[in-house]
Amino acid sequence: MNAQSLSFNYVKQLAFKREAYIYYIFLFVMLFFAVVLHDTAFLTVSNFMNIVKQTAPLTIMAVGLTFALAVGHIDLSIGSTVALSALVGALLLQHTGIPLAVLGALTIGLIIGLINGLLIERLQVSSLLITLGTMGVVTGIARQLTNLESVPIINQDFTFIFGAGNLLGIPVLLIWTIAIGAIAYIVLNKLAKGRHILAVGGNPSAARAMGLQVTKIRIYALLTSSVAASLAGLLYAGRLHGARYTLGEADLLTVIAAVAIGGTSLFGGRACIIGAILGSWLMGMINNGLILSGFSTNEQMIARGVILIIAVAIGVKELRNG
Repeated sequence: MNAQSLSFNYVKQLAFKREAYIYYIFLFVMLFFAVVLHDTAFLTVSNFMNIVKQTAPLTIMAVGLTFALAVGHIDLSIGSTVALSALVGALLLQHTGIPLAVLGALTIGLIIGLINGLLIERLQVSSLLITLGTMGVVTGIARQLTNLESVPIINQDFTFIFGAGNLLGIPVLLIWTIAIGAIAYIVLNKLAKGRHILAVGGNPSAARAMGLQVTKIRIYALLTSSVAASLAGLLYAGRLHGARYTLGEADLLTVIAAVAIGGTSLFGGRACIIGAILGSWLMGMINNGLILSGFSTNEQMIARGVILIIAVAIGVKELRNG
């Protein structure tokens, strides 16, 4: 076989990799809406920047959830973690400085992630059930904390850092997205920790035989998911200049769909950070296109549900095919 044939086969393998699908889907959706909405502002730089800014918290959540899914767990509590972290940060900001407010918000994520991890691993109960329970508990605490009232944020430095600012003409929210995405990509693809995470998700028994601390790695992944959700809560609070108990409550479906369609397996062992980011932007672009097309919120929810079903169906088929 000559070099040209080898090169062609290599390119063909890359083109049909599961992780590559997100690029084709992203391009197709963008071109579709560009044609359908040619007489609107869809295909403009400002509109795409708006999509990136609006989806920044979702993107951070998607990156964090990728770690949990990579070890074979799912975290349904991320939406409620967003709300509680944002409220705690906003309340602390009224009495302390930005560092303590941020530390307090991120600590909420650490605590929730640790509780999730310990309960799942010690009780050997499905992560679906445990995180569903913690979602209810955390949602209740968030509602009780401020009696369903919003907490305004008037600290301009905070809103600049976590949402409304521009640095050298670049939206801060885009900088956060790139920075967190880059860190997550390096951890999962370049460091031993990432290889261990994927090994645990792919085959826990083999991972134990290799001497890996499976329980600790799974807890670490769940901590990452929860802390990412806390950061997303801060970004929401900064962009909206306030916190409310409803923040993040409608994001779970969108985030799972973004991660799944981005190439991460819902059953562990495979993760794609770039895919999760593009998947989040894809969901934002679809919402944006549907809004400009005149579709209602209910119809947008239907579209997200259909996308998730398709992504799960593809994942199940691949799992059965081995």
